[in-house]
Amino acid sequence: MTNKGKAAAALAGAVGSAAIAAALMYASKRKERKKGPQQPGPIPSGEPPQSD
Repeated sequence: MTNKGKAAAALAGAVGSAAIAAALMYASKRKERKKGPQQPGPIPSGEPPQSD
């Protein structure tokens, strides 16, 4: 394999790895969003929340 061939193979591997990583991050964000909104925790001071 020539130097050009090795460089092309390395570049293809890097691009493929980046694409797989991006797809996994996208899938995990979609999975988190599918769970729905999260409720906030209790108020630290213990006082009832003020609302309008």
